Amino acid sequence: MKFTISSRRLWGRLLVALAGGFVCANLFVFFWAARYTLAVRKLTRGAGDTVFHDARGRPWFRLDERRRDVPLAKIAPVLRNAVIAVEDHRFYKHGSLDAIAILRAGSENVRAGGIVQGGSTITQQLARMLFLSNERTWTRKLKEAALAFLIERQLTKDQILELYLNRVYFSGGVYGCESISRKLFGKPASAVNLAEAAMIAGLIRAPSALSPWQNPEGALKRSRVVLARMRELGFIRPEDERAALGSPPAIRPWTVANESSASWAQEFLRQQFRDRFGDDHPPDWQVHTTFVPELQDIAARAVARGLARLRNRRVQAALVAADPNTGDLLALIGGRSFGESRFNRATRARRQPGSAFKPFLFAAALERGYSPVSVLSGLNKIDAGFEEWVPANAHGELPDELTLREALLESNNRAAAALGRQITTAPLLRVANDLGMRNLPNVPSLSLGTGEVTPFELTMAYAVFANGGWAVTPRSIVKVLDAGGSKVLENEVRRKRVLSRESAFQMVSMLRDVLDRGTGAQARALGVRFDAGGKTGTTDNFKDAWFVGFSTSIVAGVWVGLDQPAPIGPNAYGASVALPIWADFMREAARLRPPGRFEPPASLRQETLCRISYLAPLDGCPTYTEFFKDGDAVPTRLCPIHSGSIPQRAARAFRSVFSRLKGLFGK
Repeated sequence: MKFTISSRRLWGRLLVALAGGFVCANLFVFFWAARYTLAVRKLTRGAGDTVFHDARGRPWFRLDERRRDVPLAKIAPVLRNAVIAVEDHRFYKHGSLDAIAILRAGSENVRAGGIVQGGSTITQQLARMLFLSNERTWTRKLKEAALAFLIERQLTKDQILELYLNRVYFSGGVYGCESISRKLFGKPASAVNLAEAAMIAGLIRAPSALSPWQNPEGALKRSRVVLARMRELGFIRPEDERAALGSPPAIRPWTVANESSASWAQEFLRQQFRDRFGDDHPPDWQVHTTFVPELQDIAARAVARGLARLRNRRVQAALVAADPNTGDLLALIGGRSFGESRFNRATRARRQPGSAFKPFLFAAALERGYSPVSVLSGLNKIDAGFEEWVPANAHGELPDELTLREALLESNNRAAAALGRQITTAPLLRVANDLGMRNLPNVPSLSLGTGEVTPFELTMAYAVFANGGWAVTPRSIVKVLDAGGSKVLENEVRRKRVLSRESAFQMVSMLRDVLDRGTGAQARALGVRFDAGGKTGTTDNFKDAWFVGFSTSIVAGVWVGLDQPAPIGPNAYGASVALPIWADFMREAARLRPPGRFEPPASLRQETLCRISYLAPLDGCPTYTEFFKDGDAVPTRLCPIHSGSIPQRAARAFRSVFSRLKGLFGK
């Protein structure tokens, strides 16, 4: 056979391609094996637990409460033997694979025309549960065999069995012998008898179908198979089998895991950890968190009392509390009952904040040169819809103009709509985005809180007022230490300036007014006597009620509503539904984190104004101290409401005449 030059080139290219493919395949196998060799090596650490610590460094809870890893010596020999007898009776005799079992399974699979029997060893099952899916394919079986080989190379048989017994799934969301023993029989795995051990071992083959709580007859029937198998293999005597058959185990009723006040916070932290490290359940790691269990208890009590007052089991609530200066989470409640529903409304429920969003509009205006006493006029020409509080004068007429300060303390929608038109949505969106409230709609009604946020996002955004203008990144995990005490993660406090110190303090003074004499005044009657500020929020038809507020040491937000938006009840304002929960929490929390006073920056100019007219005061005016930034217009016009002294009245009249003449001749 003759080869032309072109055919030689073709064969040469083919050989090169084959060689390249061979090299690539070998490299893939090498890196795959290296990756899983390291993963298997981690398993030599043995049974242990990852423990979460609270803000004071005290051990608090474990990564997985449903799985309790215990050493092999603390698993009763009768339970070990039951599992070996029914799952892999030659476990201590073969390597990673059992040739006899494979041949038997292969014969059955060929006869059936598909994979109907596995013949997997305990080592193969461990490899699958730790690293692979449960799909029944030849590719998965090959990977399973390779991983089993790696496991057998690096772990002893006892280490493999210990891991298997601690990690195998039994039913009801329960993993491991220790947990299922306590769940089924109320005793540790070290104390089970033969009949109980047989029932536990029998669940491994089909945990869902044989659940003792759903199918007690099926579980009992399977346990008899396990007992017979143990007798055949010589693990027990015939009389032992008869005794066990004559005393079937008593199964404890199914119960939901005990709900504690910390359940919401703990599940949130578990998810944060798993998002970063996966679900490897590394033993003996330490996770240091920012949460304060005592504050978590206070939050749970406040929410429970607040919901009890509403007398509607469908109404839910969420509470978030954090350190405004660091962003450290202190407490978190995600709903009425963790046992009934684990949906975390604090972090996942996106709802309209209504007027609780207005402070960010007013802050954006202050940053653009407005002052707390800048006047918004022409308000009677604006129809802003639902109002939390519509003030009127003695003749029943609505005011046509308001200062920013009184517009915020009254939560006036017409004033907010007017301000939103004046500054436009762009600066408001920038502030909101910088504070973690993203993807809000660019619509005029945004100034009235029609965008959607979570209670978590809104609460963390309010920290900007309490801390002097900084956006703080929420922090729940401070650091993670491995079994050797080395840091594998460290989260530093992260802050970004969003508002000037001057604007932030002006907002504090305005939000303090909301509590002192505005829509949040009920907080003072409920015992919040320290320096604090906050804002109510109520959406159309009373579907959502909010209160978010702060002291120097805590920022906290409360949301109340139904999972499927619907009216909470008649007149379910934020001030009457959410604020009492907030006040209850803040009053008790103040004992653990004492609040201080908000001090104005030295750069702010302080002026005494009339508390009613927000103008220069006369004798007899009730007064307050207003704060002005550089460039803010300070009112010089005298108060027209109060009479004042005779010289003051004369001066006011002269100024009025002078102003009219100036206007007349200036035309």
